[in-house]
Amino acid sequence: MEKTELVTRLKEIAGEGNVFTGTETEPFLSEPRGRWTGKAAAVVRPGTTEEVAAILKIASETGTPVVPQGGNTGLVGGQIPDMSGTAVILSTARLNRIRDIDPDGNTITVEAGVVLQAVQEAADAHDRLFPLSLGSQGSCQIGGNLSTNAGGTGALAHGVARDLCLGLEVVLPTGEILDDLNKLKKDNTGYNLRNLFIGAEGTLGVITAAVLKLFPKPAGRATAFVALPSPAEALALFARARGEAGNGLTAFELMARIGVEFSVRHIEGVRDPLGEHHPWYVLMEISSGQSEEDARGKLEAVLEYGLEDGLVLDAAIAESYAQHADFWRLREGMSESQKPEGGSIKHDISVPVDSVPDFLAEADKAVLAIEPGSRICAFGHLGDGNIHYNISQPVGADRKVFLQLAEVITPAVHGIVRAHGGSISAEHGIGQMKRAELAETKQPVALDLMRRIKKAFDPAGIMNPGKVL
Repeated sequence: MEKTELVTRLKEIAGEGNVFTGTETEPFLSEPRGRWTGKAAAVVRPGTTEEVAAILKIASETGTPVVPQGGNTGLVGGQIPDMSGTAVILSTARLNRIRDIDPDGNTITVEAGVVLQAVQEAADAHDRLFPLSLGSQGSCQIGGNLSTNAGGTGALAHGVARDLCLGLEVVLPTGEILDDLNKLKKDNTGYNLRNLFIGAEGTLGVITAAVLKLFPKPAGRATAFVALPSPAEALALFARARGEAGNGLTAFELMARIGVEFSVRHIEGVRDPLGEHHPWYVLMEISSGQSEEDARGKLEAVLEYGLEDGLVLDAAIAESYAQHADFWRLREGMSESQKPEGGSIKHDISVPVDSVPDFLAEADKAVLAIEPGSRICAFGHLGDGNIHYNISQPVGADRKVFLQLAEVITPAVHGIVRAHGGSISAEHGIGQMKRAELAETKQPVALDLMRRIKKAFDPAGIMNPGKVL
């Protein structure tokens, strides 16, 4: 089909003002870090599931590649088309309705284009909690969160996106609609189809709506910014905190000193909560279903234990919501604060929780052997073993020359990850960035099954080609 005819048919489905071509497509063609740029025949913004179905039916008939795109916050290029200019970007931005909220059943049904923060706010308005929390929550969308199986800071107590989803509505490449918007926690009627689409990065179909789990809003919360000698002491403190608070331990974020320095230097309004410099820090949060006093009491008990056993060097407890927000602003600004420091080689990895200290020590040794001036900015979710192992260029180094070292540094880091039984992609996905490495590291049987599933769902190969597989 000629491009002009394709565009005409898309406009007939979604409306004249919801199909972009030429320079209008530019905001959709690159991702936040600027590593991937593509071209598109058109960008279409359907407003209903039926419009998505009609678009995919045309794409299937004509062999037109379709690249689903939510808030365009992904960091591995999964939402960006290739340079051929033949693909249609399907933006879910207009699929932005909250269809239902059920406080008694603790569920909310939303369309794929609803922004994560809007889901959090809708839950809060009904005295409920939606615990998925990401730095990009003001712009990322639920469809993208599910397609990448997003993790974030709330995963410690409540799990990742997959754990927070009860049902999905998905449009298949053929235009067929799978309506599995199931609110049931118990349903053993055959294969769990929704889990095929969660984490598939748009390669099997387009998620158009989801039923998500809600939780009772905590009655109290206590937050502390804690200084420690090393990740080993942080791990010991985590074990104590988990024993004291159980699932009430809702955050345990590990940060190297350099990450704190970067945030203080480059993120507006951020300051160091502690007077002296320390090697490592933890942002710890305990929530209580009973009261603020209960949460604070448990937090203080953990810190007292840590001080007595030499695990904790210093600590500050948030005395107000403003201080709580300040602590989190420091942590959440760490990715952004690396940009002004020059080139950064980033790794989104996970290892078993008890392997985190050894992984960090071994990876640091390997990286510094390659480039002794590297500034290693490691931070992440210690409680689930997910570390963002980022390496900023030496001061004064050439950015381009340093980034070329990724060809040596990344295999070294990922080799250590695999030696510890970890994953090279903890929460960002595979996209374009890690596709070749996935093929090299995934077990042959698993990789073959993934390819069979892809072929069964998308025999024409139109769904997000060149991603994952």
